[in-house]
Amino acid sequence: MLPLTGLVAFDAPRLALSILALDSRLRGIALSGSIGNGKSTLLTGFSALVPDLAILDLPVSSDQEALLGGLDIEATIQTGRRVFRDGLLARAHGGVLRAESCHLLPEHIVNILMSALDESRVRIERDGMSRQIDTHFRLLTSFDPQEGMPRAHLLDRIGLIVSLPKLSSELERKEVLRRHFHPSDDEWTEELELMQSLIDSAREILPDVSMSQKMARKIIDTALALGVEGHRADRFAQLAACASAALALRTEVTDEDMEIAVRLVLLPRATRVPASGTPPEHPENSTSPPPAESSVESNAGVSQTEQPPEPIDEVLEAIETDLPFALESLPFARQRTGRSGSRGAVEGTRGRHIGSVPGSLRRRRLDVVATLRAASCWQRVRPRGKSRVSVKSEDFRVKRFRSKAGSLFIFAVDASGSMALNRMRQAKGAVHALLSQAYIHRDKVSLVTFRGESAEVALPPTNSVELLRRAVDQIPTGGGTPIAATLLRTLEIADAAHRKGFKNICLVLLTDGRANIGLRGNRQTVEQELKLLSRSLADQKIQSLVIDTQRSFLSHGPGENLAGWLGGRYLYLPNASADQLARAAVGAA
Repeated sequence: MLPLTGLVAFDAPRLALSILALDSRLRGIALSGSIGNGKSTLLTGFSALVPDLAILDLPVSSDQEALLGGLDIEATIQTGRRVFRDGLLARAHGGVLRAESCHLLPEHIVNILMSALDESRVRIERDGMSRQIDTHFRLLTSFDPQEGMPRAHLLDRIGLIVSLPKLSSELERKEVLRRHFHPSDDEWTEELELMQSLIDSAREILPDVSMSQKMARKIIDTALALGVEGHRADRFAQLAACASAALALRTEVTDEDMEIAVRLVLLPRATRVPASGTPPEHPENSTSPPPAESSVESNAGVSQTEQPPEPIDEVLEAIETDLPFALESLPFARQRTGRSGSRGAVEGTRGRHIGSVPGSLRRRRLDVVATLRAASCWQRVRPRGKSRVSVKSEDFRVKRFRSKAGSLFIFAVDASGSMALNRMRQAKGAVHALLSQAYIHRDKVSLVTFRGESAEVALPPTNSVELLRRAVDQIPTGGGTPIAATLLRTLEIADAAHRKGFKNICLVLLTDGRANIGLRGNRQTVEQELKLLSRSLADQKIQSLVIDTQRSFLSHGPGENLAGWLGGRYLYLPNASADQLARAAVGAA
């Protein structure tokens, strides 16, 4: 594996890791990038910058006991008294905790991490024991925005957020191959030693680095212009700017350090593109008293010299080329659902082990470790037979499992001639927006198209969103509107999905609602067929969303009636954006 200095086009991540190695008060770094983009290599390479620190890994499958610690069963049985075993947080104190794919971490694990980052200590009350552990560590995380987003509250507690660039040029990709197959170890080793030496020198300078009031005001104004929420980011930006100055062997923060702090701290948290011009002015005749001398300490990074505020245009101009990409690829500007991949999670006898509870062994699996833990506390008072450990039925602990059954979205797209006259293009765009939501939640998708006299399954249930996108783009139009045949086909797909364990099934029907082809070719019975089939779908607990594509002066007729028969939601396409449609579909499921 190449060292940090051998990675192509990763100057910003290298600088961010150097800043984190220099100042632990930044608490951590989050790397955002697509699969295979070098996130793991960067996080692994951080160990070379802090060779004296222990680096522990937090797997996605870790449970609460692994993180916090718990009863040491073997020692407890041997000694007859409770013995506590430290978890990852206690062992990572003063070191580094690495949590890759943090968007996949369970919510209760994220809550513990946030508490540890906030307080630098955690109080543990479990297994009849109470103790407090110190938890000051650097957190290294990574995530793929296409797979899902981490909790915004977790990222808010991490100082540095870096979006890795995509190597799109031919020269860069060739250089990557050259360095992997023909590495120049001496060159990269020498550069790495220089980085380590620079960090050591900067660590001695850092306590003497100061930031003027003018620079501090720029941080505040830039954060306001970018719509950065909360106050943690202001402090992180100040620390990053001071660390940048120390790495440049300076004792005063300059505009160059400010630009680095904005790129690594404020810009990834931006929620809007700032308007051109100066930031909001500060009142000249303010009645607020001046800050006390003790409120700003030079060794924390801010000098006492008060200077008039300056426009931040030059700061924003220096980073404006990064704004569109950052706002598109990073989480704070997005409206997210909160937990990635949690919809459709059900408890059962299979899946991921999420804990253990007292219970009967009937149709449940025994958790041997938890059972021994419960029994270990009573060994001194229980009579022993031939076995070394006395276990009674009240000690039994059974495993709890959670599996992600997921949801199945059945997209039924009207491809009749009347659709060609309406908004087929926007209907396809709405499907694309819905697919993005389905991918994030690990749902399956299926496509049914209907025109002429029949409905066809263009794509059976699949995890491949890309296949469905292609199928949607290739839908031809023309012919009648056989909605009844579509509902019948949906029932067949749903029945097969139920047998495979799907709990949530949602029909997303894009049509103008003007059904004119019945199952038997009789137009007189079309409405009766639709009512019967709709009732069958509702009886099977299939959620429905009818997206009406009819033109405005004809809308709110057949489509709205169909939604009522299905017992589902109704949306009028010309008045709804693609994002509104996506939220409606996710809410329906």
